[in-house]
Amino acid sequence: MTTTTYSPIDTDFEVVIGLEVHSQLLTRSKMFCSCSTGYANAAPNTHVCPVCMGMPGVLPVINQSAVIYTIMTALALNCSIPAYSKFDRKSYPYPDLMKGYQISQYDIPLSRNGYLMIDLHGREKQIGITRVHLEEDTARLLHHDGYSLIDVNRAGTPLMEIVSEPDMRSPEEARLYMQKLREILIYLGVASGKMEEGSLRCDANVSVRPRGEQQLGVKTEIKNMNSFRAVERALEYEARRQIAVIRDGGKIRQETRGWIENKGITVLQRVKEYADDYRYFPEPDLPPLLISREQVEEIRASLPELPDARRARYQSEYGLSVQDANVMTEDKALGDYFERVMVASQAKDRNARAKAASNWLLSEVVRLLKANSIAIENSPLSPAALVNLLDLLDSERITGKQAKEVLDDAFASGELPEEIVKKKGIKPPITDRAVLGGIIDEVIANNPKVVSVYLNGKTSVLQSLVGQVMKQTRGQARADIVQELLREKLGEPQA
Repeated sequence: MTTTTYSPIDTDFEVVIGLEVHSQLLTRSKMFCSCSTGYANAAPNTHVCPVCMGMPGVLPVINQSAVIYTIMTALALNCSIPAYSKFDRKSYPYPDLMKGYQISQYDIPLSRNGYLMIDLHGREKQIGITRVHLEEDTARLLHHDGYSLIDVNRAGTPLMEIVSEPDMRSPEEARLYMQKLREILIYLGVASGKMEEGSLRCDANVSVRPRGEQQLGVKTEIKNMNSFRAVERALEYEARRQIAVIRDGGKIRQETRGWIENKGITVLQRVKEYADDYRYFPEPDLPPLLISREQVEEIRASLPELPDARRARYQSEYGLSVQDANVMTEDKALGDYFERVMVASQAKDRNARAKAASNWLLSEVVRLLKANSIAIENSPLSPAALVNLLDLLDSERITGKQAKEVLDDAFASGELPEEIVKKKGIKPPITDRAVLGGIIDEVIANNPKVVSVYLNGKTSVLQSLVGQVMKQTRGQARADIVQELLREKLGEPQA
């Protein structure tokens, strides 16, 4: 594949980026208590108990599913899993955790030293993963004019943090990393990946340094980014801001900045804390986590097929193009639907069926889903119905044009295409070359001007003659056969 060279933000400076990604986990209960995590549409402070309210004398209990989900993610990111891990108390001065501290992991997390591969303009680039660890989410602050309210429903939700190495060198690389990471989380089934709902959040650390310099510059942290586009835009702005400060003779401070989406700028929130400011110490109310090699291998064996493996399989097993395999894999639900179509198909030529299924899915089915604002997992068109439509096409029972009309009806009604064909009395397409030849002779004789224009080199007018044939056959003629016969009868146009 050809590698394209893209211009850097500044030819004199190199941008250095590391990401801290927080993902809520899809567990039924919170990290250290039995409160439900299904609080999305609940009234404020209704999914709470003495533990997540931080009442005196209560004891936390570790959510086993959250631990397993974190180890699954770490293994998918090629991390090593230590035999011993523990939780720590992180002093927390903000009002969105009731206890005054957060239960997190400091020096002995659940995993270390992994990596994630991204595709950067046709070449692979490895992004190091420092650690994947587990902690609890905070409450939600609702700010009003002059005062703030606290909704504790979110407090204590299992929150997994994935910390990258500062290996990214452009905002684009950061976006690609985030997109790839989200794909993996969704394929594992451990997270929803919904940035717009706050269940997947990203803090970006960015610094700049003169090109060729090895020492890292002073970094700033950016918060409040709730989309891939926001991550890319915020990093672009902040890198340019830092370069401008340095060029004007100023110095970069280590600070936390917020991204203001509607203004496209970052603003100072606070001077950055250091690790010592949080005063970590081992959580005395929780036992250490002892993880055996047997447990790790059992979890590894349970991992589902991940996006890269699915992409490669779609190309090798079904002969899909790189582009189609990528699109089909990026949306897991779309890929799952495609899988069910292929399982239900009895077509002899599996590659041809896969290509046809891919084409119809990515064009006509996606069109109908978007027009009706329906997710594919809720589609009224079952995989079996799409298989039925493709079978009708393969047997030449309907034309491509008729198939689109039948598909629209099947999507609206949920009926099988063959039932719609019978109900509407759709006749089989005309494929008899002798019959079509006679109709084509008549069309040629009745359109001498169009024929003359075609023979003089304007080949696009051939579609006008095809349209005339289709009109006379009421759309029942096979368009590809009509085009072939027209070219045979008209001969070669002038060059």
